[in-house]
Amino acid sequence: MSNEENDDYMASLSQAQTGEDEVDGGGEAAGSNDSVLGGQTMPQISPNAPLEGNVSPPPTQPHLDDNLHNGNGNGNGIHSSSSNINKHGSNINGNNDSNRSSPAKSPKRPVSSSFRIQNASRYDNDEEDLAASEQVAGGDRQVPDYWQQRNGANTGATSGRQSRAISPGYLDNMSENSEQPPVVPLVRSKSRPEISSAAASRYNNLSYWKARRVVFYRNGDPFFPGVELRYRPGRDVTSLDNLLDKISPKMDLPRGARYVFSMDGDRKYHLDELEDGAFYVVSSFKAFKPASYGKKNGMWYASPGNQGWGSKPASRKPSIMEADLGTLSTTSGSIKRSAGRVIRIINNLDHSVQCRVLLNLRTSQPFEEVLEDLGQVLKINGAKKMYTGTGQEVRSFSQLRNEFADVDTFYLATGTALIAGSPIRRSRSRPSVVAAAPILPTDELPKVPLRGARPRSKSRPRILYAPESEILRPNGEYTMLDIMKEEPTKVTIRGLRRTFYPPVHHAPADNSPPDKKLQLQWVHGYRGIDARRNLWVLPSGELLYYVAAVAVLFDRDEDAQRHYTGHTEDIMCMDVHPSRELVASGQKAGRDRKSQAHVRIWSTESLQTLYVFGMGELDSGVTAVAFSQLNGGSYILAVDSGRESILSVWQWQWGHLLGKVATLQEGLSGAAFHPLDDNLIITHGRGHLAFWHRRKDGFFERTDIVKQPSRSHVTSVQFEPDGDVITADSDGFITIYSVDSDGAYFVRTEFEAHNKGIGCLIMLGEGTLLSGGEKDRKIAAWDSLQNYKKIADTKLPEAAGGVRTIYPQRPGRNDGNIYVGTTRNNILEGSLQRRFTQVVFGHGRQLWGLAAHPDDELYATAGHDKHVALWRKNKLIWTIQTGYECVALAFHPFGTLAAGSTEGHLLVINCENGAVMLTLRVCGSPLNCVAYNQVGDMIAMGSQNGSIYLFRVSRDGFSYKKVNKIRGSQPLTHLDWSMDGNFVQTVTIDFDLLFWDAKSLSPERSPIAMKDVKWLTNNCTVGFLVAGQWSNRYYSTTNTIVATCSRSAAHDMLASGDAEGYLRLFRYPCISPRAEFHESKVYSGMLACVRFLCGDHTLITVGGTDASLMVWDIVEE
Repeated sequence: MSNEENDDYMASLSQAQTGEDEVDGGGEAAGSNDSVLGGQTMPQISPNAPLEGNVSPPPTQPHLDDNLHNGNGNGNGIHSSSSNINKHGSNINGNNDSNRSSPAKSPKRPVSSSFRIQNASRYDNDEEDLAASEQVAGGDRQVPDYWQQRNGANTGATSGRQSRAISPGYLDNMSENSEQPPVVPLVRSKSRPEISSAAASRYNNLSYWKARRVVFYRNGDPFFPGVELRYRPGRDVTSLDNLLDKISPKMDLPRGARYVFSMDGDRKYHLDELEDGAFYVVSSFKAFKPASYGKKNGMWYASPGNQGWGSKPASRKPSIMEADLGTLSTTSGSIKRSAGRVIRIINNLDHSVQCRVLLNLRTSQPFEEVLEDLGQVLKINGAKKMYTGTGQEVRSFSQLRNEFADVDTFYLATGTALIAGSPIRRSRSRPSVVAAAPILPTDELPKVPLRGARPRSKSRPRILYAPESEILRPNGEYTMLDIMKEEPTKVTIRGLRRTFYPPVHHAPADNSPPDKKLQLQWVHGYRGIDARRNLWVLPSGELLYYVAAVAVLFDRDEDAQRHYTGHTEDIMCMDVHPSRELVASGQKAGRDRKSQAHVRIWSTESLQTLYVFGMGELDSGVTAVAFSQLNGGSYILAVDSGRESILSVWQWQWGHLLGKVATLQEGLSGAAFHPLDDNLIITHGRGHLAFWHRRKDGFFERTDIVKQPSRSHVTSVQFEPDGDVITADSDGFITIYSVDSDGAYFVRTEFEAHNKGIGCLIMLGEGTLLSGGEKDRKIAAWDSLQNYKKIADTKLPEAAGGVRTIYPQRPGRNDGNIYVGTTRNNILEGSLQRRFTQVVFGHGRQLWGLAAHPDDELYATAGHDKHVALWRKNKLIWTIQTGYECVALAFHPFGTLAAGSTEGHLLVINCENGAVMLTLRVCGSPLNCVAYNQVGDMIAMGSQNGSIYLFRVSRDGFSYKKVNKIRGSQPLTHLDWSMDGNFVQTVTIDFDLLFWDAKSLSPERSPIAMKDVKWLTNNCTVGFLVAGQWSNRYYSTTNTIVATCSRSAAHDMLASGDAEGYLRLFRYPCISPRAEFHESKVYSGMLACVRFLCGDHTLITVGGTDASLMVWDIVEE
C-alpha cells in the first residue's frame, strides 16, 4: 500500500485500540521481571475478512530457523476461536500467575505492525520486536503448526506451500496435558497481505519466549541468600544443562551445579519444568537435603508487629555490610554503585595485611569514623588517611562514588604517604591485588596497643566471610576480626622453613579432635607378593590371611570381614594353633617404642589379645613363628630377622623363654616343629636346611642337611605321616629326607616337580601331596604311597600369577577343593578337576593412584601392576590391564576416568565398561597428579619434569585438545583447581607450594596474592589451612613427612597420611600444631593416597609395600 493508505490504516487501528481500551480496560501486565506484551491489544475480527499489512520477522531471532520447513503442506492457516484474546494482555498463553500484581491500564497509542516484548533486567527493560510473515489463503480456519506436530491433525485447507516450522525448543517444553494456546487475532484489511500459519504460530507462542525469573538455593544451606536468574527460554538458556552451567560459578558447590530440585525435593529433568517466579534447590549430588531455604537470609531483628528474619532496622546504616564474596564477585551488577562498593584496603605500613570489604556509601556515619574503623581491621590505630594506588587522597564518600568509581584498591595510613616510582601495575591473574610500586610511609608505627579502650562503633566494619558449601559456622567466641589478626604460619619441613599466609575468610580453627572417628570396614587384597604360608581356613569357614598390619577374617557366605588390628607394623608371619582357635602373628619393628618387633597370640572368636612376647628380645622383625604339634601347642618358636637370626622357643602360657640360639643364617625364611618331637625344629631358607635339637638345659644341637655353599633356596617344608621330611626348592625339585638307625638323615627320593621355583607344599589326607609352582603357575598332585607318582595337575590363568600358598577348603576332607594364594596378591578357589575363580582381588604391585567419584560411592585404583580397577565400597566392578603403570587418577564430573602413567601418557577410560577410549602422549616424564576443574572443561596434569599440562575437554569427557603447558623446574606431586577454574596450586617434591594462572598460562609468583583463592579440593599437603598436620606436638615420631591429605566435601574434616603409614583424622581447618586428631596405624610403608567418598561417610586409603587397599567408615565417636 502507499504511504497515505498506510497512515489512514494506522489511524483506524488507533481508533479501534482506543475504543477497546475504554470498554475492556486492557492494560500492560505488571511485574518488571517477566516478558510481557507492551500494552498492546488487538480487536476481534471476522474470520472471513481478508488480511492486510505485512508483518516481518526480525532477522535476529536465533531459534526460529527459516531453513526448517513442514513438508506436509497441510494446516497452514490461523486457528480461530470463538473466545477473545485476554483483555488484560498480561499473559498471552492464558496461564494465571498468582505472583503478579493486577495489570495496569495500557496506554492509548497506535498499534504497530509487530509486538514489543519487554525483557526485564536488573536496571532497565530492553524491548525486542517479534513478528512473522507468510501468507495464508483467505477465509481458511486452520490449526497452528506446533499443534499438528503434537497431535498429528490435518485440519483446514491446504495452501500448497511449505510452512515455516516453529522452534524445536518449544515442542520440547510442551507437556502432554498442555492446552491449546489462545489465538492472537489480527486486523484484516482488503489490501493487507496474507500471513502464513508459521507466523501465526509464533504469535500464539509468545508466552514461551517471555523472560522468566527463577531463584536457586544451595542444597543443605538454609543461610544461603539465593541466586536469582532471569532468562529467556530458547535464547539465553537452551537446556537445563546450559542453565546449570550458568549458575555453577555463583553457587559455590563442591562439584558444580548438577541437579535441580523443587522445594519439596522433586527432581527436575527438563528446562520446561521450571516455572516463572518459583524457587528451586541446586545440588552437586543426587541427595536432597530438606531445610528452611530462603527463611534465614537476614539477621534476626525484632520490631513491633514484625518479628523474625527480616530486613535490618531503618535507623541503622552500617558502613560495612556483610556479604558473600563469591556472590559479590559474580553478581556485582546487582548492587548499585551508589549504594555500596567492594574495595580492597591495604595497610600502608605492612602490605601483607589487607582485606576486602563491602562499603556502604549511604551510611550516615562520618567518613573519618569509617577510616578509623577500617584501620582497626588492618591493625592501624588512628587511621586518618586513605589513598589510591597513584597517591591521590580520598576525602569523602562522594569521591568513592564518582571520581574513584573505577579504583578498587586503597591504602590506609595515619599520615601522609608518597608513591615511589610509576603508578601501581595490577597483576594479570588477580586484578584486585596490588602487584608493584610499594608505598613509602612517612609516619611511624603507633606505639599504642592494637586494642585500645575506645568502644567499638555500631557500624564498625565487618570482614567479608564467604561461606563455602556446608561449612561449619563460626562460634561466637571466634570473630572474623580475630581471623584478620592471624599471623602467617611458619612450618619447618626437612630443615627448611616455609611461610603460609592466612586467607581473609575461613572457618575458625578448632584444635579439639573431631566428633567422628575411623572404623576399618573392609580390606582389599592379599599379601602374596613377598610372603608364604599365609592362608588358612578356620572352623567357622572364614578365610584367615593378613594384609599390611591387619589380620583379615573373611566370611564368604555372609560377605563380611572381621579384623584383628592389634599390630602397629606390618605382619611378617603367622601360624594357627592346633586347636584352630588361636593365632600367633609376628610383626616387623618400627621407629618408636610402641612399634617394636614382637609376637601376639589372639583369639579368632573374640579378636582379643591373649599374650604378647618378644618386646625387647626381637630385633628388626619376626621371620617365622610356629606352634608345637605334639603337646597341643604349648610351645611356640620365633625367628628374629636381625643379623644373627636368633631362634627362640617359648612356653607362651607362662611367658617362659625355654631357650634361644643364633642361627647366623642370612636369608632364613621359615621354621617349624617336627610333628612327632616338640624338641626338634627345622629351619630353612636360602641355601639352608638345618635340624635343631633342644636339650633339657636349653642348648641346641645343630645338624645341617644342605651342605654349604648352596645356591638352592628351600622354600617349603612338609612331613609325611611317619615323620619323614619333605622339602621344595627354588629349582623346582621335591626332596624327601629319611632318618637311618643311627639318627642320621639321608635323601630318600628327589624328583623335578616344576619348572623353576616351587611356592608351597601341603600334605592332604590319604597321603596326597600338593605342590604349586611360582613360575609355571601349575598345581600338581602326587601320591606319596606310590613313590610320589603324579596324579593330576592344572594351570592357573596368567593374570592370577604363580602359586604362593595352598590350603584345603574343608580341612579333613579329601574332596579336592582348595584355596590358592598367588604371587599377584589374589586368592582363588577351585580344584584340579575344574576351573579356578577369583575370591579376592588385589593389585600385584605397589599401589599409588586413587580417585573418588564426584557423586557416587565409586572409586578407582591404579598402580605399578599396570591394572586399573573400579570399586563400589566392598565390591570389585571391573579391572583392566592398560599396559602402562598408572600412578594418578581423576574422575570427570560426568563420570569419565582419566589415568596418568609413568611414561607420560594420559588414558581416558569409560567407567561403564572399563574400555580405554583414548590414549594421549602428554610428555616423556611421569604424570604424578591429574585433576579436572569444577565444570570439567579443563584438565591439568602435573609432571615429574615440573611442568603443568593443560588440555581442553569436551562435555562428555572423551575428547581432549591440548591448550598449552606452563613450565616449571621441580617435580610436582599434588594438584588442586580453584573454584572458578582460573588457578592451579601444586606441591613439589621438596614441599614447596606453587601457584599457576590457567588463563594467562604463567606461574603466579606472589603467595600473598593467592591466599584468598578458594580451592575446589585440598589435596595439596602444604598450606595455611592444613599446616597443623606438620610438626604436630602430639605425634609419636619427629620429622613426620605428610604424604597425602584430603578435605571432606563438607569442609569439616581433614584426612592425612604420612610416610610412616599413620592415618589421622583432623578437624578442618587444621592450622595449629596443637590440633588433636584420631589416629590409626595399619601400614609400615608410605600411605600413598587418601580420599573421602561422596557423602563423607567413607574414607579410602592405599599404600604400603603390599598394595593394600582399605575402606574406612566414618562413625560417631
